[in-house]
Amino acid sequence: MYTKEAEINLARLGKSLLAGTSPQSPAEAADALRQVIRYSDWRYYIQDDPVLSDQEYDQLFSALKKLEAAHIELVTPDSPTQRVAQGLTKLFPTVQHLVPMLSLENSYDADDLIDWDRKAREQTGLTDIEYCIEPKFDGASISLIYENDLLSRGATRGDGVQGDEITVNIRQIRSIPLSANFSSFGIQQIELRGEVLINKKTFKKLNDQRATENLPPLANPRNAASGSLRIVDPNEVAKRGLEAFLYNMSYHTMQDDKAEPAAIQTHSNTLDMLWNLGFRSPAKEMKVVKGIQAVIDYCLQFEAKRDDLPYEIDGMVIKVNDYALQDKMGMTTHHPRWAIAYKFKARQATSKLRNVEFQVGRTGSITPVAKIDPVPIGGVVVGSISLFNEDVIREKDLRIGDTVLVERAGDVIPYIVKSMPDLRDGKEKDIVFPTVCPVCHDPLFKPEGESVWRCVNINCEAQVVERMIHFVSKDAMDIRSLGESNVRKFYTLGLLKDVPGIYTLDFNAIGQLEGFGPKSVTNLQSAIEASRGQLLHRLIFGLGIRYVGETTAKTLANAVDHLLDLAQFSEEQLLALEDIGPKVAGSVKQFFSNADNLHMLERLEALGLNLRSNRGGLSAEGTLSGQTFLFTGTLNKLKRSDAEAMVEQHGGKLLSGVSSKLNYLVVGEDAGSKLEKAKKINTIRILTEDEFINMVS
Repeated sequence: MYTKEAEINLARLGKSLLAGTSPQSPAEAADALRQVIRYSDWRYYIQDDPVLSDQEYDQLFSALKKLEAAHIELVTPDSPTQRVAQGLTKLFPTVQHLVPMLSLENSYDADDLIDWDRKAREQTGLTDIEYCIEPKFDGASISLIYENDLLSRGATRGDGVQGDEITVNIRQIRSIPLSANFSSFGIQQIELRGEVLINKKTFKKLNDQRATENLPPLANPRNAASGSLRIVDPNEVAKRGLEAFLYNMSYHTMQDDKAEPAAIQTHSNTLDMLWNLGFRSPAKEMKVVKGIQAVIDYCLQFEAKRDDLPYEIDGMVIKVNDYALQDKMGMTTHHPRWAIAYKFKARQATSKLRNVEFQVGRTGSITPVAKIDPVPIGGVVVGSISLFNEDVIREKDLRIGDTVLVERAGDVIPYIVKSMPDLRDGKEKDIVFPTVCPVCHDPLFKPEGESVWRCVNINCEAQVVERMIHFVSKDAMDIRSLGESNVRKFYTLGLLKDVPGIYTLDFNAIGQLEGFGPKSVTNLQSAIEASRGQLLHRLIFGLGIRYVGETTAKTLANAVDHLLDLAQFSEEQLLALEDIGPKVAGSVKQFFSNADNLHMLERLEALGLNLRSNRGGLSAEGTLSGQTFLFTGTLNKLKRSDAEAMVEQHGGKLLSGVSSKLNYLVVGEDAGSKLEKAKKINTIRILTEDEFINMVS
């Protein structure tokens, strides 16, 4: 980013400014201060080699703030002072990525990589492929957009198609430049992918500080980084010491008449370009090789030194280096075919098994949970581990008091690998699986052919509470102000007894509770009221019918005009529906054959919930049938999710980006690059929000 001569000149300029010898005009002084501060940030956050002491840096930063305050016209969007946010961020609006953020296919050994390489060679027709290998950072994924050299938007990964817009918090990360000279490569707009991290030293300092303030420790660097991105006070975000590695270019547009430079024709060249523009990219850690054996060798070398790195990684990422070959190979709906993650061996530790508790799930399943002496594994302290079912306890020959080997599968989910019988001293005790429900004390039942014991008492307190928690969850009825803690609190206080009771809550009584002011009560009331009109598939999913996930719920909703029609379906009719097998059909039939369940649904309909399907709007005869839509900007009359639902209800389809396949772009306030791109495609019709509403109605 800086030549040796430029570094010398900037170092001298910094010393001159500290000595009070500044340029004559305010504009020249501000420009000089910005140059020195940016250079100092680069040396500190990218090179890890500070050129100024903290006191000297603060002195220059303070001088720039005072100068810009006195001459507001001198403030530039990429000034270092513009990282400092004023006030709290109350909302993180949802935004759509220019290109979906897909997952990666995983591999766990050399054989997996060899098989993937074979497929890659078959797809490309090459006998030897050039690969780029880089660390797989263990943090929180982000997407950044730069337009005309300026950072215009930062977002979380979200569901891969859309995420939370967190630009104000992204600006607090010093290793992310507020501007970069992409135009020198002819690039007008670019979308970058990266990972936000907290390095090991910073993480330790944060937890040490929290200990002095009697705050609970942060669980691990990854979760701490992810949580930090959504803190509502940007100034608190700045205190977390977040870092970011940018490792991929997902989208770009060139300036008029500019040809694509060599810098963006291969992945490794792009990483070098980002590094030279002042980003932390894996340019120094990456390796470009030919052939899969060289890939395997480098992965094993890196795994051996993972603990010596200043940040957490959980594997390596291997990518076909040439972008033209990447385009040729394409991608699935889940992952690109031209990339794969090589996951390092899971971390292990030993501990003592002290007790086993038995928990009741919302479908009545009894799950044994091992309580072990807390032990750190891969940066996370593990104290509780699911044992899944009675068979696992028997197969692993587990006993209270055993020394056990614990592993984090995929460095995420902990499980017990085995017990160590050789270390027993005779004091160990057998784990006795209960014969009655630990909550309601009704006898347990294990269906033939299954390994899980169940409580079949539908009124069991544990199941009732878990069903309500599921019912109000985001992917079900989405009653955001009524989360798990409030459900449990209201149930304990007798304010809430079952699912229909959600719609008869006593808001006056809730308003008397500590922590529930008028605004909180109003928000809760509004969220519950809004849920009455949720689409039928959300209600079906919210009922918590065993084996019925979101996709199956949509299939069932599209098969009926009214939810209670399912009570008339035979198992054969259910099996005739798409992707419904014997287990699902049996579970659905059992649910709708239960008189208590049907009575509950009738109560919900009487309370104003929608039990009618929208399948007419999703049919081929819908008024928007065959038409494609995309929304951009902020809508004033509709929520984005509601507008998109209206499209699907009337037979239309949603697209994730602007292309020749798009028929309508619906534009709200502050529309961005999608609008400009759509204007260049003559076949796309651009609608205002009012025009869209008129079209639908």
